[in-house]
Amino acid sequence: MTESEMNHTWMYNLSFGAPAHPLEPRAGLSRSGHTVVAVFLGLILFFGFLNNLIVLILFCKFKTLRNPVNMLLLNISVSDMLVCISGTTLSFASNIRGKWIGGDHACRWYGFVNSCFGVVSLISLAVLSYERYSTLTLCHKRSDDFRKALLAVGGSWIYSLVWTVPPLLGWSSYGVEGAGTSCSVRWSSESAESTSYIICLFIFCLAVPVLVMMYCYGRLLYAVKQVGRIHKNAARKREYHVLFMVITTVICFLVCWIPYGVIALLATFGKPGAVTPVTSVIPSILAKSSTVCNPIIYILMNKQFYKCFRQLFHCQPPSSTDGEPTYHSKVTVIQLDQKADGGNVCNNEPHPETDSKMTSLLCPETTSKAIPPTS
Repeated sequence: MTESEMNHTWMYNLSFGAPAHPLEPRAGLSRSGHTVVAVFLGLILFFGFLNNLIVLILFCKFKTLRNPVNMLLLNISVSDMLVCISGTTLSFASNIRGKWIGGDHACRWYGFVNSCFGVVSLISLAVLSYERYSTLTLCHKRSDDFRKALLAVGGSWIYSLVWTVPPLLGWSSYGVEGAGTSCSVRWSSESAESTSYIICLFIFCLAVPVLVMMYCYGRLLYAVKQVGRIHKNAARKREYHVLFMVITTVICFLVCWIPYGVIALLATFGKPGAVTPVTSVIPSILAKSSTVCNPIIYILMNKQFYKCFRQLFHCQPPSSTDGEPTYHSKVTVIQLDQKADGGNVCNNEPHPETDSKMTSLLCPETTSKAIPPTS
């Protein structure tokens, strides 16, 4: 290989080989390329911050939203907000300048906090999928005890720290990535320690959340379809709603995070120069775009949050005298079919037309100030 070919490979490697200094300005994207990336990051920064800010305002304004289940949604919004503040802003400013504007310590801090917040969001999404699955398939009374919710939230942060602190201690490291305007794990490091860390990070912080989400949402959809076979008219609307939610959730999750994981693995195990700056920047932008998608999918598509959202902007009048909106259960469609049982759909006696599993699926998901079905 000639010297010019070696330089070309150095320019287009994901971490650009091993330059003389880890923060040395790197070639790869043109001035117009950095401008395009800056525009996309600016849009993500604006809408990601705005969407998550609205979610936090809703939590502060409406007491009915402050229940244990929604603590996970709040945790996702907080972590996404922190990504916007601590990560997207610096990357946006760096692309305007065409190079990383921070120093070595700032790069390590950037890589650490953004990896930490990103893993918190991923784990919270996986836990949320299990919570949704268990809520509709396990017959139990939802309590106002916040201990489980706080345990899940605290566990997501501890789990994230377990996998994002090691690069600060010597197991791999954080450095400039992509077009040289952001920092993350050094994907292209060829040391055994770095490779082992990347494999563990991919398995436990990406593959595991993806598998949990696909299993839980798949089981949830199967369970709703089983109910639909028995209560066709009553459960059909709920089935379509769950189907839409599952497809939207899984597709957006995969689109945002899988490309970044694939590029990281290619940079780690692929041939030098296999990943160009453009192909490394696009997955990074998609991953950051999750801060925009998450509030829309997990918050504004939720009927309870959506009604509070409309009331916040005076699009819908309050539905209760104390200023707090009152909502039906999320499974009201299934509840209404149980009038013959006096509304007691969560008892221990099996329905004459269903088995025990179908009875448990019909257990309503109660929310604070939920309206019981009328007889």
